[in-house]
Amino acid sequence: MPELHLIPADERHFLRNVDWNLFSLFLEIVRSGGISAAARHLNRQQPTVSAGLKRLEDHLGVELCRRTSQGIELTPAGRAFLPLCEAMMAAARAAPHEVAKAANLVEGVINIRTISSIVSPEFDEALVAFHRLHPGVEIHLEVTPWRSVVKSLRNGDAEVGIACDSAPSAGLCYEPLMRETQQLYCSRTHPLFGTTVSLPSVLADEPFVMTGQDEPEELERFRRRYGLGRRMGGFAENLHEVKRLIELGVGIGFMPTCVAETLDNAHLLWPLLSDDLLVSYHVYLITRDRSARDVPTELFLSEILSRIRRRAP
Repeated sequence: MPELHLIPADERHFLRNVDWNLFSLFLEIVRSGGISAAARHLNRQQPTVSAGLKRLEDHLGVELCRRTSQGIELTPAGRAFLPLCEAMMAAARAAPHEVAKAANLVEGVINIRTISSIVSPEFDEALVAFHRLHPGVEIHLEVTPWRSVVKSLRNGDAEVGIACDSAPSAGLCYEPLMRETQQLYCSRTHPLFGTTVSLPSVLADEPFVMTGQDEPEELERFRRRYGLGRRMGGFAENLHEVKRLIELGVGIGFMPTCVAETLDNAHLLWPLLSDDLLVSYHVYLITRDRSARDVPTELFLSEILSRIRRRAP
């Protein structure tokens, strides 16, 4: 006869009476760094959030955190409870996605907005793996300037975005995907071909090929500091067309080094700036808050995030 394992009465009482939404509330308080910040993010009143935390502590019979001048400080019980809470919430979020996978019911559309000419093995590998595992999901990939990528996510017109963003938007989640470095290039026919410039301001009178809305803010500040781009020779949003205009001698212009090095006939471009002057910035994988993600989005994020984190040292 199999051995019976009875649940103690106090555990049965906890399981029967606890509000599982309080686990999510506790995580938000910890991630936000305080009750007031959590209330703002959840669009709730601060007393409501405080009362929810108190109810959870009453259910558990311990104090989970203390208020400090900087926000909150977890007690030993709170530190022990946090990873358990994270694991439970992760399992709850994963449940519908895992069931859909097992039943081969994953269908629909995933809308991805990205800046031009991304060079990311992790992104490419994730797309291949996702399509192989879930052929019923259509992948819509649209290239657009980085500000439009962020706007599409905020408006709910896209599920996943890849863009630079020097001032991350509230309500969106950012994961560093890669670091891009910008170099200033000229054509083979340019008088400066073969030389290196250590003072960018000497190029202030050169005609420039501009990239408009797709120019990262870090690069725009660099240009303005040295007076670059006052004379416009050409304009293009797509980096392949920027390269074309630079090669044709329309003007000098900035491009990400990883893009310039992978394009055909890259030897027709000459890097003008010394390495110590180059501008770099993060390109992010951007998504909406977890509550706004559907099954295809969660499954795609699982593919790409696992690759990003395997790459990290």
